[in-house]
Amino acid sequence: MPFLLGAAIAYFLDPIADRIEAWGASRALATTLITLCAVMIFVVLALLVIPTLINQTIQLFQTAPELIDKFQAFLTQHFPELLNEESVLRSTLASVGETLQSKGGELLNSALVSVGSMLNLVVLFVIVPVVAFYLLYDWDRMVANVDSLLPREHAPVIRQLARDIDKTLAGFLRGMGSVCLILGSFYAVALMLVGLQFGLVIGAFAGLITFIPYVGSLVGGAMAIGLALFQFWGDWVMIGLVAGIFAVGQMVEGNFLTPRLVGSSVGLHPVWLIFALSAFGSLFGFVGMLAAVPLAAAIGVIARFLIRRYKDSTLYRGHETPTTVPTDDSASRIAD
Repeated sequence: MPFLLGAAIAYFLDPIADRIEAWGASRALATTLITLCAVMIFVVLALLVIPTLINQTIQLFQTAPELIDKFQAFLTQHFPELLNEESVLRSTLASVGETLQSKGGELLNSALVSVGSMLNLVVLFVIVPVVAFYLLYDWDRMVANVDSLLPREHAPVIRQLARDIDKTLAGFLRGMGSVCLILGSFYAVALMLVGLQFGLVIGAFAGLITFIPYVGSLVGGAMAIGLALFQFWGDWVMIGLVAGIFAVGQMVEGNFLTPRLVGSSVGLHPVWLIFALSAFGSLFGFVGMLAAVPLAAAIGVIARFLIRRYKDSTLYRGHETPTTVPTDDSASRIAD
């Protein structure tokens, strides 16, 4: 896993290294500058953001049963018919509350202990940066070596497929990564400014899942507005502010960020992306979800290539017919 993560980081940073090289710097200097900047950014995040994020996540797990109880009391007061003795909603809420209370804190503490173990710290702070550094330094050379091994007869087609996959994958991931980062920062800061509890966690999570079309915005907005209803019940101005934050975020994302940063030519249809995430996630779990976007991009490019080949084949086109009808004079000359 750390080697795959290092390779992914090198892949994303290679265009930046190429740009710095174009300014006259050596590959070694470009790689060193990028690595130092990345380490500094990570250290700043680790010192300023991550502790608050972890604390709010722990508090969210600890208060989740209380929030569910308040939600159940609210429904009982205003919609008693939904929570009768035989109601499925009543039993579901009770089950979720008991699970979060008994297992949520235990699972979170186990995860935090695992992340804080020495082995994972070594992987995080040493192996991944080292792998990313060396792969980034040798990236162009490795690509050239792979290219030299391609079958000469089919090399042009393979190169074109690789370029199309790279264009689709890089355009989506780099563009959508920027969109997620911008929206996550906006949501987190805005929700914290209006005083929403767990605003940093909700905002960061909402930004993180923005890459899932439609689902991300709906889930993030529902979580934030749901918490606002509990915290600010009766204060419709504050609830409206929380809803307005997500409305503004969605307008900016749909009209400016996605068209400018992602574009419409990456070739990843939203329905195809959702299907890939759900299918690979069901088959291979978390690793499958990580691999879903690259595989979806590659499968989409190859499928379009095969369709073009099929449409150029005689199986699809049949025998070519004359594009012009012979005139009487030309027909008589042929007869003569």
